[in-house]
Amino acid sequence: MRISPAVPGARILGLGEYQPATVVTNADLAARMDTSDEWIRTRVGIRSRRIAGPTESVADMAVIAGGKALAAAGLDPTDVDLVIVATCTMPSPIPHAAAQVAARLGIPAPGAYDLNAACAGFVYGLTAAASAVTSGAANRVLLVGAEKLSDWVDRDDRSTAIIFADGAGAAVVGPAATEDEVGIGPVVWGSTGEQVDLIRIADRNSYLWQEGQAVFRWATTALAPVAVEACRRAGIAPTDLAAFVPHQANLRIIEAIARRLGAAGVPVADDIVDAGNTSSASIPLALARMAARGDVRPGDPVLLLGFGAGLTYAGQVVLCP
Repeated sequence: MRISPAVPGARILGLGEYQPATVVTNADLAARMDTSDEWIRTRVGIRSRRIAGPTESVADMAVIAGGKALAAAGLDPTDVDLVIVATCTMPSPIPHAAAQVAARLGIPAPGAYDLNAACAGFVYGLTAAASAVTSGAANRVLLVGAEKLSDWVDRDDRSTAIIFADGAGAAVVGPAATEDEVGIGPVVWGSTGEQVDLIRIADRNSYLWQEGQAVFRWATTALAPVAVEACRRAGIAPTDLAAFVPHQANLRIIEAIARRLGAAGVPVADDIVDAGNTSSASIPLALARMAARGDVRPGDPVLLLGFGAGLTYAGQVVLCP
């Protein structure tokens, strides 16, 4: 039996993102339900969010974000041999999104699968992509986090309708030629399954529901040590990070974790303000937007921290492409 030769590690080669055109402001929501701009900003820090159109699908958004990532990496679709889509909002479990995305982008016969770790999905997917590249199972991987949460949220429920939104973010992962080029650090991940009912969709006829206060307490107490450990395993002090990009769940949660991380002065992604909570899409979307603005530059170390339903979590340091 012959085994494909391994490489020292993997790195991100390019990023891409997509947000739907429709902007829903807090004033729009206040006209529909008992809420206000002040109430929403105080509790979750959001002032607007993007919502996909009725005919705009998870796969549609993933294709656009994935195409941008391929272009940023300077690659042709034929260079990709594995496609992973992190999502928890497909309209049905079959067919999965990854094969559809691959076909529409012109990627010929790749390995293709969807991954559901909810809001931690992108970091889980990044670990899977890096492992495939490092082991020789794949040469280049297209990883997309894409969500259409508006399909699964009761738009008259102010506990969820004010928070969740739609969008996609993508990364191309490829081999590092040398150890110095390795750009995806060790993952720190886990789950708190005994609290799985805190965020759930009960059945195919139900909407997303969460116990907001309990999730808030869990996130603000349990996750900072995960972030610190991810930095330790990557051999970097939190204060030496170029940026911290956590899942965009709630601005109060983000700020609380950042304080406990002990990285004063390190820029923290706050895409939540104008993008809302886009679950597995939130980290790549925020990272791609930071890179496009020049907030982070090629080679900069960035800490990613995903967390959400499951309750699952994953932290990892990466170098920006």
